[in-house]
Amino acid sequence: MKEKGWIAVLDFGSQYSHLVVRRVRECGAYAELVRHDADPGQLQGVRGLILTGGPAHVYEASAPHPHPNILRVKLPILGICYGHQIIAKLLNGRVERGSRREYGRALLYNKGGFLLSGLPPKFHVWMSHWDQVVQPPEGFTVTASTEACPVAVMENGEMKIYTTQFHPEVAHTEFGEEIIRRFVQDVCGLHHTWSIQDYIEEAVSEIRRAVGGGKVLCAVSGGVDSTTTAVLVHRAVGANLTCIFVNTGLLREGEDAEVVDVLRKQFGINVLYVDASSRFLAKLKGVRDPEAKRKIIGEEFVRVFEEEAERHGGFEFLAQGTLYPDVIESAAAGGPASLIKSHHNVAGLPGDMRFKIVEPLKYLYKDEVRALATSLGIPASVVRRHPFPGPGLAVRIIGEVTEEKLAICRRASKIVEEELEKAGLYERVWQAFAVVGDDMATGVKGDARELGHIVIIRIVESSDAMTATWARVDHELLDRMARRITSEVDGVSWVAYAITDKPPSTIEPQ
Repeated sequence: MKEKGWIAVLDFGSQYSHLVVRRVRECGAYAELVRHDADPGQLQGVRGLILTGGPAHVYEASAPHPHPNILRVKLPILGICYGHQIIAKLLNGRVERGSRREYGRALLYNKGGFLLSGLPPKFHVWMSHWDQVVQPPEGFTVTASTEACPVAVMENGEMKIYTTQFHPEVAHTEFGEEIIRRFVQDVCGLHHTWSIQDYIEEAVSEIRRAVGGGKVLCAVSGGVDSTTTAVLVHRAVGANLTCIFVNTGLLREGEDAEVVDVLRKQFGINVLYVDASSRFLAKLKGVRDPEAKRKIIGEEFVRVFEEEAERHGGFEFLAQGTLYPDVIESAAAGGPASLIKSHHNVAGLPGDMRFKIVEPLKYLYKDEVRALATSLGIPASVVRRHPFPGPGLAVRIIGEVTEEKLAICRRASKIVEEELEKAGLYERVWQAFAVVGDDMATGVKGDARELGHIVIIRIVESSDAMTATWARVDHELLDRMARRITSEVDGVSWVAYAITDKPPSTIEPQ
C-alpha cells in the first residue's frame, strides 16, 4: 500500500483525525494515522505529513509536540487547527488565547495564495478553537482570515508548509476536498496512487505470505465486514479456509440462514454452523455491566473456535473483520486515541488465545469495505446491510441479557428495518435498530392495563461512524414503527425515539 508513496497523518487527538485519513484516500492516495510524535524519518515511503487538530494548548508545558525531525526531513506539511498552531510555535511564531471562541461555521476571507488559489474570495469553513496564531513565523504569508481569526491560513511555499485554523476535512467546510486534494496531489505529488483494487491485490499477497500453507478459521457473523474477510481470505488460500458461523443467540432475525447460504452457494466456501446460543446465554446470566458482557462474549467466541479447531483439526490462524477505527479506538490510552471500546475483534481477545490473527481489513473504513465487497462480487443484500456490533444484540440490551429482552430487541429491530425499506430510506441511513432495557411503563391493550418494556428506536446518519446525527425521519414513519412494535411484539408498552448525536453519545447504547 505504501510502495507508491503515502501521507502520514500525525494524530494530536482530534475527533476528526479519522476524517483526515479518509479525505486523503478519497483523493486517490494512501494515508494512515500515526502517533503525533512519530519520527517522520523512519516512515518509509512517506511523501507528506498532515498534523491534526487536538484538545491541548500549544503554549502549555505539557502540550504534545511532533518529533524533532519533523522540520529536518523537509517533507511537505499540512497543519490543521492544533497542527496549524504547533507549526507556528515551532517556527517562532506566536500563539495566544483569542479574544473570543470560534466554534462552528465561519466566513473565510480568501486573500489568495497557493493552497486556496482558484477558490472564491469568501466561503464558509468549520472552526473549533479558542487559541489562535497571532503572529505567523518569519517567511510565512497569511492567505486567509475570519472576523475572529486574523491568521486562518498561512503558508511558506519554499518550505512546502501550509496550515489552516479551520478543518478542511469536515463536510461543513466548503471546498475542503479541493484544499486537501491541492496538498496531496499538487504539493506531495501523489496522483491516483492507491485504490480499492490495489488493496485487494496487496491484501491477497499479504495473506498468502503470512499464512503460507497453514489452515485458517474465519468467524462470519452475517455483516459485510466478516463476509468480506471470508471471501478475501478464500481468494488467497482457497480450501485452506474454513468459516465458522456461531449462532450466539444474539443475532438479527434470519441472519444465520442467509449468510451461510451466500458463502456456501455463491463462493464455495466451507462453512461450519455451530449453535451455541444456550451456552452464551448461560455465560451472560446475571451480567449487567456492558464491558463485562463484551469480554464474556469475546472470550466465549474464541473458546468455541478453539473447540471447533480441535474437532476439525490443524488450524493455526483466526481471520477477523477488524476495521481501522476498531484498531485505533481500542488502542491503550497514551497512543493516538484513548480507549473507547473493546470487543472480540480487538481488545476482547483473551491473553491465552493460541491462534495467530489475520486481519485483512484492519486499514479500511466501513465505506471502503463496502466498495471492496462489491469488487469481490458479494451480493448487494450483504453489502448494504447496516453495521452490526461484534457482541450482537447484547450491546442493544441494557442490563442483563434475557430471552424475553432478546426476543423483543430482535423482532422490534426487524420492524424498524422493514418500515425503513418500505419508505425507501434503509440505504440512506447508517444504522437503525431497537434498544430494550429494564425500564417498564404501563400501557393499555384492549380493556386491560399492562406493564411492559420501553423500546427505544435508534436511527442515525453517518459516513464513517466516527460522528453521527440522529435521523430526522417523518413522524408518520415513526408512528407506523411504534404501532407495529406495540401490537406485534409481546411485552412492549411504550416506544421512544433517541435524538442524541455522536458525540456526545455513541451510536450503540453500550
